[in-house]
This record gives sequence, structure tokens and C-alpha cells, in this order.
Amino acid sequence: MAEGFLMEACVDSVESAVNAERGGAGRLELCSSLLEGGLTPSLGLLQVVKQYVKIPVYVMIRPRGGDFLYSDQEVEVMRKDIELMKSQGADGLVLGALTEDGRVDAELCMELLAAARPLPVTFHRAFDMVHDPAIALEALISLGFHRLLTSGCDSSALEGLPLIKRLIDQAKGRIAIMPGGGITERNLQRILEGSGAQEFHCSARSSKDSAMKFRNTSVMMGASFSAPEYGLKVADVGKVRALNAIAKNTL
Repeated sequence: MAEGFLMEACVDSVESAVNAERGGAGRLELCSSLLEGGLTPSLGLLQVVKQYVKIPVYVMIRPRGGDFLYSDQEVEVMRKDIELMKSQGADGLVLGALTEDGRVDAELCMELLAAARPLPVTFHRAFDMVHDPAIALEALISLGFHRLLTSGCDSSALEGLPLIKRLIDQAKGRIAIMPGGGITERNLQRILEGSGAQEFHCSARSSKDSAMKFRNTSVMMGASFSAPEYGLKVADVGKVRALNAIAKNTL
């Protein structure tokens, strides 16, 4: 881990988790379906990742893709997932929920935070869909979230940099603000210097061809927008190391 900065790597496989740790990541966000922005991973994935890495593993609690307005049944799933992930050694959790008018769902978040105790909890990029970021940040602080992951309510952390800086100034250390979304070796230094953040979030992935020799290219297992059947994306040790080197050299 680069001194003074902490890199959180979002991963969806054991290979990516191991590579992220080898490259110097200080924490993992464990998900499935990164193509959908990250969903709750399986218990099996958490158990095996914990066998292979020593750095903290924060588990995504998100029952489906799409918006962050949840039904009673989906909330029931989230509560059960929190209970199970805690029992299997999760070091922290990542979650979020909004009301229909774009506010933080304080009532639901309070319930989920109570279920998560004593684990630290990050509010994820549901924040980037809120109506008023300044009011939403105060709500998260009042609720007791430890950390906020945000792209500054824009398409990437670089585009959202002005808002990220304002949020960090507003927070005054009451909650950690972690930029995430499109962070690469090309823009990390600018984001860290421009925001004042002490943590950052990225996937640092590269494409990897499938080892399959026989390929039926006329069949797809998912929708047309899904990942290629014979291509994988995994955390790249070299990219993780490069990002940490940039962070270390950032004043």
C-alpha cells in the first residue's frame, strides 16, 4: 500500500483478489457482476477469497442491478445477505438505498447499519444518483456511515472532481470520501491532487482470453450487452502496482 494513500480494488473473482493484494491494494470491495456496477457476491466466493488474501474484504450488498429503490422483498434479501456475510468473515460492507425522490433512504439505511454492526460500512455510488449531494452527505454522516464512494455525481471521478473536492471540504474528516469511477494511471494523480482524498477506488483490470479451445460463437449466455463469452477481465498486478506508485509520488 502506498504510504499516505489507500487503494481499494473492486474485484469479482479469487484471481482478481489475489492480484490486487500482490499489486499493493490495501482493501478489497468484493462483488459479482461488475458489468452491472457490482452485485452481492456468493458466500463461496467470499470464503475462498478470505483463504487467499490477508487485506480487508468489504462485501457489496446489492440484490440486483438498476436503481436503488428497493421493495420489501429485496430488503429482506439484503438483511439476510448482511447476516450471512458477517458470519463468513466479511471485514466490512458496502451498501446504499434511495427514496423515490432521490434522497438517502435514512430509515432503511439505519436498519441495515444496525444489522451490519459492528462492521464498518461504506455507502456506495447510489450517492451519485441523489438529488442534492450536500444534503445527502450530511444524512450519511448523521447515520454513521464510515465512508462514501463517489464519482462526484458524474460519469467518472475525473469529471466529478470539483464536487468530490467540495464534499471532502464539507465532510471535514467526519466521513472518508473515496473517489471511484474510471480511475486509471492516466488520471489518478490529478484526482488525488485535485480532491485531497486519502483513498481511491478502482478495478485496475485487463482483458484475458479464455483458455477454451472449442468455442461455439453463435451462443451467448447473457444479453447482448453482456461480457464476451470467451473473454475475462481480471485485476492486473502491473496496473495495481502502477497506480500505487503514482499515489506514492503524489504530494
